[in-house]
Amino acid sequence: MSEYVLVTGAIGLIGHAVRTRLEDRGDKVIAIDRIATSIDGRDVLECDVTDAHGLHAIARRFPLRAIVHCGAFSGPMVSPDHPMQMIRVNVGGTANVGELARVIGGIRLVFASTATAYGATPKGPVPENTVMEPDSMYGASKAASEQILNAYKRQFGVDTVSIRLTWVYGPRRTTACLIRKMLTDAMAGRPTQIPYGRDFPRQYIHINDAADAMVAALDRPNLPQQAYNISGGSWLTLSEVAEAVMGVIPGARVEVLPGDDPGDMHQERFDISAAERDLGYRPKMSLERGVTSYFDWLKANGVTA
Repeated sequence: MSEYVLVTGAIGLIGHAVRTRLEDRGDKVIAIDRIATSIDGRDVLECDVTDAHGLHAIARRFPLRAIVHCGAFSGPMVSPDHPMQMIRVNVGGTANVGELARVIGGIRLVFASTATAYGATPKGPVPENTVMEPDSMYGASKAASEQILNAYKRQFGVDTVSIRLTWVYGPRRTTACLIRKMLTDAMAGRPTQIPYGRDFPRQYIHINDAADAMVAALDRPNLPQQAYNISGGSWLTLSEVAEAVMGVIPGARVEVLPGDDPGDMHQERFDISAAERDLGYRPKMSLERGVTSYFDWLKANGVTA
């Protein structure tokens, strides 16, 4: 009987990209999310990660060889005034997925974590053994989820690995994104003014590179670490990001004012050498190339905001 990869959060940016990567290379995938739908002709089954019985019912129907867990509230900007819901979905959902992997046995579980879990960082480069001190419920929920999966690994031998992604941008992102705002403003002939961030660093990663890293973590056997930093390889201030956008997008006009981002923490450059060593990960999408391809996608799909 064929074995499947279960991808949770398959409607989301990362989940859909991972699912597409896997199917395009010939893997059988069961894609689930809170609602049943179809994206680009690819069906998504209804199953919420908070529904433990539903998850086990899926596994009984489709024998699983691996899980890629992307199902969660996808950032600190999502439902910031509902912390208990964040905990229920992000932490409770991860525990349900970890338990599913334990019951099945002998399968790898790749978790889409986040660099936000670190909180503000000491001087870089920042390795994976840096103490996590998250300053948002979202970051805390991801840090807690990592610890739950680490405990499943230590106590029960579940093969888990967490991928700590930096700020993901690119086609199909629906939550707040400054790069998208710069590009859609350029499409409309509007100038963009960002009221903060002239000297504030942000480490963007294109969705293609993020998906590549998740799939690499699925494929590589006997990983020596339980977590890996994944970034696009650059450490730029928001004004430098704006300069890159203006350099490749005709008509883009972006002004970035001084001050820290009030919704983000200062983070130093993340060390991605362990991912290069163990996962064979190297970012392929420079910011300029990623911005250009994103701009083309936005125009082709009529995205205006």
